Amino acid sequence: MTFVFAPEDADALPLHIIGSGDVEDWLEGQSETVCAWVKANDFTGQLGATLLIPSAAGDAEMILIGYGTAEQRVRHRFPLASAVKKLGERTCKIASGLPDDVASTEALGWLLSGYSFTKYHGKPSDIAQLSAPANVPLKKVETMAQGEALTRDLINTPASDMGPDALEAAARVLADAFNAVIEVTTGDALLERNFPMIHTVGRAADHEPRLIDMRWGKTGPTLTLVGKGVCFDTGGLNIKPGGSMGLMKKDMGGAANVLGLAHMIMALDLPVQLRVLIPAVENAIAGNAFRPQDILTSRKGLTVEINNTDAEGRLVLADALALADEETPDLLISMATLTGAARVAVGPDLAPFYTDDDAVAAAMSKSATQWADPVWRMPFWQPYETMIEPGIADLDNAPKGGMAGSITAALFLRRFVENAKSFAHFDIYGWQPASAPARPKGGLGQGPRAILGALPEILNL
Repeated sequence: MTFVFAPEDADALPLHIIGSGDVEDWLEGQSETVCAWVKANDFTGQLGATLLIPSAAGDAEMILIGYGTAEQRVRHRFPLASAVKKLGERTCKIASGLPDDVASTEALGWLLSGYSFTKYHGKPSDIAQLSAPANVPLKKVETMAQGEALTRDLINTPASDMGPDALEAAARVLADAFNAVIEVTTGDALLERNFPMIHTVGRAADHEPRLIDMRWGKTGPTLTLVGKGVCFDTGGLNIKPGGSMGLMKKDMGGAANVLGLAHMIMALDLPVQLRVLIPAVENAIAGNAFRPQDILTSRKGLTVEINNTDAEGRLVLADALALADEETPDLLISMATLTGAARVAVGPDLAPFYTDDDAVAAAMSKSATQWADPVWRMPFWQPYETMIEPGIADLDNAPKGGMAGSITAALFLRRFVENAKSFAHFDIYGWQPASAPARPKGGLGQGPRAILGALPEILNL
């Protein structure tokens, strides 16, 4: 699936999208034959229902798609996508019934309905092709779908084939595609170049830890994306129980999301100076693994007491954020599958984000609604600062008690950002736990479309 719209085709099969309760209105003006066929097949506009209406010659003349009720649609991110896989392998066009204000998101959902992860089993999904409605920004929607597909593929690939070296290779492929410049610091060179916490977290694994640094664009405001690239997380010496370790191939979801977002930005040729930083490691168990109550000194010079080796993501992000902050970017964004606390708070559908910049938050929230990429602002709650101060070191990587875990993690990261003009942190899940229209079970982008849509307002593009 290439995630592109079909060219305009006069012979494309017309689709009429009809909500529950609107069937009778649509039938007014239709032929007696069509009216009889619709009633005989008991088409009521139920969400996801489809009805092919034959011509007098027996060919397909049009298809009706049920659009359900407003209440049903609000429960589905891409309501139209619930019918896409029922349409066969044909080219279609929207003839009526799709509201202008959702045309772009529904067209995006149509493209994403063609996604399937087939690296190890099966074949790509074959779905009906869509000639996009005239009011849809084709390039933007296609690029969003392509970036999302990249993110999903990276997350879905198991750690046996997506270790730090493979994540670096994926970043290099992306850089080559858009003539970006990439530099990678690997193994003991991390110590030489002052990335001690990235090295410490990843040193016990067979695949060496590394920091991936990609740059693209020479003019415009500066945008830096930092993505957590923990390719597998055993929990380290504080080993995770089996039930918690089962999905840890997705612990590089932050990296996958920033790479998908970078694809979108570069493919759309946005006028920004883009930098992508990914600390890529495996949190493994071996004789040289870091230990509880070790004290680490970060790139920034802040000391960190380790009270849980399973809170490693914030450690690798801290060194990368400190590096990013040294350039005073106009906008600095981190994305990470960082805390289970975030999932307890908002569940798997919402991506919580933190920022002190009200304008950034408003732009993100507005764009999230427009592009069906829901996010939820959370507070950098100042009174909790004392929870991340252990006394024996500057910072505690895992405050006791389990309270406000997502907030304290975000506060921890903010300690490494002083110069950026605006900073936002996303604590994402990166996984679809059960299949839904246009969102099969598996890896998922959370936040990139919201960010992409907000960039023109935030950076005055």
